[in-house]
Amino acid sequence: MSDGAPTERRRSAPHVVVIAGASSASGRAAAAALGASGARVVAVGSNAERLADVPAEARYVCDLSDPAATRELADQIRREVGPVDGLIHLVGGWRTGQDDESWEWLSTRILTTLRNTTVAFRDDLTASPAGRLAIVSSSAVDHPTWSNANYATAKAGAEAWVASVASGWAKAGTAAAVTFVVRALGDGDGYTPVSMLATRLTKLWDAPVAELNGSRIRLGS
Repeated sequence: MSDGAPTERRRSAPHVVVIAGASSASGRAAAAALGASGARVVAVGSNAERLADVPAEARYVCDLSDPAATRELADQIRREVGPVDGLIHLVGGWRTGQDDESWEWLSTRILTTLRNTTVAFRDDLTASPAGRLAIVSSSAVDHPTWSNANYATAKAGAEAWVASVASGWAKAGTAAAVTFVVRALGDGDGYTPVSMLATRLTKLWDAPVAELNGSRIRLGS
């Protein structure tokens, strides 16, 4: 579903930024900050009710774990809003352990949705004069533990995927893929407030592509 309107892409036009996982706390903060900065925000989530009050120009419900549905979503956004300049992937979750059920749950949300969305929007981002991809990873990747093995492995895989995208863009020199690293998002001691993440996301378009592409940026303590 959408409440957006068709538009043509122009270099001087506001960036069209897709937020995957937009109904999360971080997604809402990112949508508000990006919209205030002048971006045309496209909110994507799995639940229409939760998406309804996300501040965005257009809202779409999609199962991003389904590659065909994600490709169809990308086509619909191009038709109804325009080619995409930014993809902010905030789909995630957290579970401890090493069991099969937790791995399936985490890998689907963290890895599968990331792969599907970047494949679906990569051509747009590569062609854009300001293409940006950003994810949020975890410091658990730096210090993996057996008790947190599934989560750390899924996050490490997501970082590897983004690094691979960055490698392709380094040759083209047209877009930038960035990983933000936090201990956790929230208001607890040592956590990174979602407002800090949102502010940093708005600054992705302030730095040169060559400086940003492939960077791993720590936020918070």
